[in-house]
Amino acid sequence: MAESGRVRVRVGITEVTGPSMVPTLVHGDRLLVRYGALVRPGDVVVFRHPLQQDLLVVKRAAGRRPGGWWVLGDNPFNETGDSTDYGAVPEELVLAVAFLRLRPRPAAAQRSLRAWLSWALSAVRPLRADASASSRLRAR
Repeated sequence: MAESGRVRVRVGITEVTGPSMVPTLVHGDRLLVRYGALVRPGDVVVFRHPLQQDLLVVKRAAGRRPGGWWVLGDNPFNETGDSTDYGAVPEELVLAVAFLRLRPRPAAAQRSLRAWLSWALSAVRPLRADASASSRLRAR
């Protein structure tokens, strides 16, 4: 706790790799995350892989199960690397909740004002708990 009695919230940035969260997140996106935040069903979370704890993973918290959080990727065509492979993720391995997506500029420089504005309008997007995604993913 801080001197004023308020809890300090640690914020960080992490980068998305791989296709498991498409269409919500794509390879190269950066996420602003809150460490130690309360996780709700539908949140995009960052956690330590239960079987390889030096690996950080980004998935959606579909719901609580015995033993922790059931996490799934948003991409229905990517069938590996979530709770269907390794079960529920213990709460102590869930590190952060993502709250903002930052999409980097494409490698090819955008020359037209229209192309630059299009990128700028889509580059920053808040991530909110998606209850509909949570219930849809739990059905898998």
